[in-house]
Amino acid sequence: MGGKCPHRKVKKRRLSHKSARRTKFELKGDDAVYDELKKTDGGASKSLPLDEDLPGMGQFYCLHCDRYFSNVAVRDEHFKTKKHKKRVKIMMGPAPHTQLDADLAAGMGMPDNGPKLMSM
Repeated sequence: MGGKCPHRKVKKRRLSHKSARRTKFELKGDDAVYDELKKTDGGASKSLPLDEDLPGMGQFYCLHCDRYFSNVAVRDEHFKTKKHKKRVKIMMGPAPHTQLDADLAAGMGMPDNGPKLMSM
């Protein structure tokens, strides 16, 4: 008598709103942020270019966390958070792993063809 509903044969797989918005908040990787910090000598940047698409016209930026803020007060509150302090500690330590390190660890580095034999 029971069973499945006859008109529900295939469940439609729709794109989740979370996965659609995920690309909006993509952050730089640790290695890219580390390189930026080393290039700017500790993150002391002068003035950022104006950008209407970013919060606060792109003027209030945290280089360690790769985030833009709407005003100075919000950015200063962010500087007091545990996430920011952990991120600063990570970025002041040794260089993070890069894709080259991952490839070498996976055995995808330079081929090792063994010792060269003398040709006659």
